[in-house]
Amino acid sequence: MGNQLTLTLADGMQISGESFGASLKSSPNPSFQKERRIVGQGEVVFATGMVGYPESLTDPSYAGQILVLTYPLVGNYGIPKKGYRRQGTGGRGKVEQNFESSRIQVAGLIVSEYSEKHSHHAATRSLADWLKSEGIPAITGVDTRILTQSLREHGTILGKFKMQNLKCKNEKFYDPAKDDLVAKVSPKKPMFYKGGKKTVAILDCGMKLNILRNFLDRGVSVWHLPHDYDLKEIKHDALFISNGPGDPAMAKSAIATIRQALKGKKPIFGICLGHQLLALAAGMKTF
Repeated sequence: MGNQLTLTLADGMQISGESFGASLKSSPNPSFQKERRIVGQGEVVFATGMVGYPESLTDPSYAGQILVLTYPLVGNYGIPKKGYRRQGTGGRGKVEQNFESSRIQVAGLIVSEYSEKHSHHAATRSLADWLKSEGIPAITGVDTRILTQSLREHGTILGKFKMQNLKCKNEKFYDPAKDDLVAKVSPKKPMFYKGGKKTVAILDCGMKLNILRNFLDRGVSVWHLPHDYDLKEIKHDALFISNGPGDPAMAKSAIATIRQALKGKKPIFGICLGHQLLALAAGMKTF
């Protein structure tokens, strides 16, 4: 365990706990600096799952958010190693099977009780070691019930972590809703996966990898595409628009791509953020 860490919310509420993730005094990994990731601050949200913290932490939908886990005990079964289950055609096409993306996506983590000892046949390291390796701060010893009740009643709120007795140069709160988070989490290059006769083009706006795994398990070939990819460049039978993070109205490139697709005759479907982007592309508004 580490030093005391305080979560400050935009409404003035402060919650302190013990740090068990990355230290805010140290710089994130060079790869994170290159991607201009902002850690330790963002929207504070909660998740109610009893298990599945490796999946939640790597879900791109949580990019730009500090995640509160309501289940009281977290970390007891550790973290598995990366495992790949399928090779795509046309380059590096391995599909990760244990996580929802290639990295931790959350900006921070809040739990009631972190289990320092873990036990599971597939575990290769602790949750704390994983968080530290990816530069993500986390606190334990927090009354997550009070925090969750506040979020439930008032909605998501901006927050930031601060080391105790450490002065912050910038007291402003980072608002991820003002960024195009879709562009940050979407892949840079297309990838094709051979599955069957029918081909679905996935516009990846922050997709959980389990969506890709489910298409392939059902014998569907998949084009895994960046959010702004020109769909005229590939042959496909239908377009799927994925889940993702942030304010959908900020994903202007993805909206423009979908608007062009709507002019065609191929089936289009989506999930979560994908539905919202479809609405925006059709001329509606989201809030």
